[in-house]
Amino acid sequence: MTAPIMPGAAPGFIPAPTAAGEILDRAVRQFGPLMALDFMGKRLSYAGLGRLANAAAAGLQKLGVTKGTKVGLCLPNCPYSIIMYFAILKAGGTVVNFNPLYTLKEIETMAGEAGVAMMVTVDVAAVFNNIGTLAAQGQFKRVIICPLADMLPWAKGLAMRLFARKSLANVPRHAPYLPFKTLIAGQTAPAPFAVDPVKDLAVLQFTGGTTGTPKAAALSHANITVNLQQSQLVMPGLQQGQERFLALLPFFHVFSMTAVMNLGLSIGAELILLPRLDIKQLMRTLYARKPTVVPGVPTLFTAIANEAEKRGQTDLSFIKLCVSGGASLSLEVKERFERISHSHIMEGYGLSETSPVLCFTRLGQEKPGSVGPAVPGTIIEIRDPANPAILLPQGETGEICARGPQIMLGYYNQPNETAYVFTEGAFRTGDVGYLDADGCLFIVDRLKDVIICGGFKVYPRVIEEAAYQHPAVQDAVAIGLPDPYRGQTPKLYVTLRSGATLTEDELLAFLKPHLNPIEMPKKVEIRESLPKTMVGKFSKKELLAEEAQKSS
Repeated sequence: MTAPIMPGAAPGFIPAPTAAGEILDRAVRQFGPLMALDFMGKRLSYAGLGRLANAAAAGLQKLGVTKGTKVGLCLPNCPYSIIMYFAILKAGGTVVNFNPLYTLKEIETMAGEAGVAMMVTVDVAAVFNNIGTLAAQGQFKRVIICPLADMLPWAKGLAMRLFARKSLANVPRHAPYLPFKTLIAGQTAPAPFAVDPVKDLAVLQFTGGTTGTPKAAALSHANITVNLQQSQLVMPGLQQGQERFLALLPFFHVFSMTAVMNLGLSIGAELILLPRLDIKQLMRTLYARKPTVVPGVPTLFTAIANEAEKRGQTDLSFIKLCVSGGASLSLEVKERFERISHSHIMEGYGLSETSPVLCFTRLGQEKPGSVGPAVPGTIIEIRDPANPAILLPQGETGEICARGPQIMLGYYNQPNETAYVFTEGAFRTGDVGYLDADGCLFIVDRLKDVIICGGFKVYPRVIEEAAYQHPAVQDAVAIGLPDPYRGQTPKLYVTLRSGATLTEDELLAFLKPHLNPIEMPKKVEIRESLPKTMVGKFSKKELLAEEAQKSS
């Protein structure tokens, strides 16, 4: 797990790696009285955020968290997400991010891979239940329970407890469960410890990689803090203490971790937290709180444009900057949103393994179809996919590779996978593209067999393996179809065993407990046969061509 951190290459950029916990410490010192968070109307200052993070860090140390202890975060966007992220770092632990929509099996597998000893989650049944099941099996030594109602305004919190009881989990009042209030009771500040930013782990960020098998990208403190510095340099016009960031992108996603949470806090912005996409609530929030920075995936900008047109409320000129990432932004979506909103979208490119930002468009210098030049301190190389040792000249298409101080240390406890994705010190992204004469990157294809749904990666193999568990299914193939809202959406094709009967609705019902909501195919087609290549492999290319012909 040792890919060296490469020195910055851009003139004038000198990486300044620090401990990741210092992002919040610095913000508290500089912006203490200013508002840091707004969660459904309840606001928290930087000073208050700092006190809670310090108390939680001290509480974690009291529970035995030391340097390198893996602590999982399975939370929607809420104040606890930020408090506990920094509490873990300030206690010496390593943050392991979990999507609350993961299935029980996914959480179990990833927690085992990362060696998660402790988990942090909320008391909402839809999130807690999987964690509770694993805790009952002895998977976690401790589970920190964060009551969501405690972070809401008084009236909303009361209403949640009185009228939404069915949505709340029945959390046992004994070990391994520990309420957040008990964690921080009587605590002040954590004990200090030494951090080597270049070598010490800050975050384990799971990614499916090239095979769909979960792998944890090991991000050092330097990876995270230097990528924050790089991001600050390419996002123009942001003023300290005066911005408001819409924080709808989930913090467990590496894009939001850097471009929303860390970037926002570093400049003293107020983060307007929304736990999920509810378009009516989102539009109310936009016009009531008037965020100046809106990071999102392309589907978010489509949703906002659709609703703004429907309402006849298209003036979003209070937005200073929109940032798109997580999936390719089509020119159609970009131009439509900018026309309707009178705002502007910048686009970034990166991966979990790169903390994540590698490239970013520059205001006033965008090129249609390009994700812009590399951020400072980063080198983009195009290599021959068949022989990665060969560097291709400018203008030729090949595998996108990168060098820079934001590149992960490697995949946690997976030396063979780590060795595979590094060539002569350059990280192989698995994406295909080319560089133009100005150094702007154009992404044209993906080597990885992956479907991008609303910025999240969905691996066809996961869907196919779930389908194969049904006794009636003989063959299964999943592909990604274009979707004007999500970017792509999965479709599953199956053939049935001789004599078996199965309807499409029955198959979808069978798949539901095996796949998370993002992975669930929106369409299923049962066929007599599936197209194959000359060597006998299923031909996804032919299926895609058929679907394209249907929609033409």
